[in-house]
Amino acid sequence: MSVNNTYNQLEINFNVKSNNMTKSISNKNQKKIKNILTVGGLFAGIGGIELGFKKVGFKISWANEIDKNAAITYRINHKHKLFEKDLKELQTVEVEKIDILTGGFPCQAFSVAGYRKGFEDDRGNVFFEILRFIDDLKPKVLFLENVKNLKSHDNGKTFKTVINELESRGYHLNYKVLNSSQYANVPQNRERIYIVGFRDKEVYNNFEFPKPKKLTKTIKDLLDDKADENFYYNKSKYYAQLKEEMINSDTIYQWRRTYVRENKSKLCPTLTANMGTGGHNVPLIIDKKDIRKLTPRECARFQGYDDSFILSDKLANSALYKQVGNSVTVPVIEAIAKQIKKALNV
Repeated sequence: MSVNNTYNQLEINFNVKSNNMTKSISNKNQKKIKNILTVGGLFAGIGGIELGFKKVGFKISWANEIDKNAAITYRINHKHKLFEKDLKELQTVEVEKIDILTGGFPCQAFSVAGYRKGFEDDRGNVFFEILRFIDDLKPKVLFLENVKNLKSHDNGKTFKTVINELESRGYHLNYKVLNSSQYANVPQNRERIYIVGFRDKEVYNNFEFPKPKKLTKTIKDLLDDKADENFYYNKSKYYAQLKEEMINSDTIYQWRRTYVRENKSKLCPTLTANMGTGGHNVPLIIDKKDIRKLTPRECARFQGYDDSFILSDKLANSALYKQVGNSVTVPVIEAIAKQIKKALNV
């Protein structure tokens, strides 16, 4: 064989191997792309659930939120499609089919603060709108979050209805109450029930909730040394009473309409939608300057949002407090999403 023929043969062999290698790499990439599961979010708020799923590698396709101020914050921090409308008006044909459907559906109807009206409250009735999306989209996985009182509301009848409706649609369910202080390394006492459902029984069998996480962060780790003047209580008619009763700078106090309550657990009390707007549940601290309430940024930290998450300065503080209080503790969501991903083997 001539030198030219040998060279041509070697070139042909190299090209064949090269093409096979390219195909192999291409197939691997296609498999990887195929394994990126998509998420659709209902009652998205400012996107805490979506953020938690995104952090572990899921792709967020779309979300829905009715509150205009929450939608402003959502759009600043997330690039995917947001349907800003009442869920009852959102048609399932408008959204892309997804693998995972999430929803932190309104908890006030089942909480102590909401007087526990449950399904008699319009906010409780939106659960049946979730069922409409489940029926039409048939997601592989469900992820729902609510207050722990959902489980005991109406002597357990409400929770039984929720579970029965989901199981009748072919989902195998696992649920658990988790406290943010025990599963997120966030010093906030926040108990929420999380419901995870799978269509595939084998995947369901592979799922388990995350293990508790040691709490190393303290309240002081999440506080600023000082804040703007409008957060301080030195001009409040209750200032003298606060000054007398608030003596510990290592904890958070709450103003409860007529008295001050110290949280001796060294944890931030459960952040609520009405905090910081007067009335009750106002979280108070003693900083290096004086007595003040937590800022919206500090509240966001107690929900596990880092400082790169944008809180719009175009919104009133009352709107920001409401958004953060209605939100979720992001690291808890991230930990559960990681376990979902592990069960799905993707």
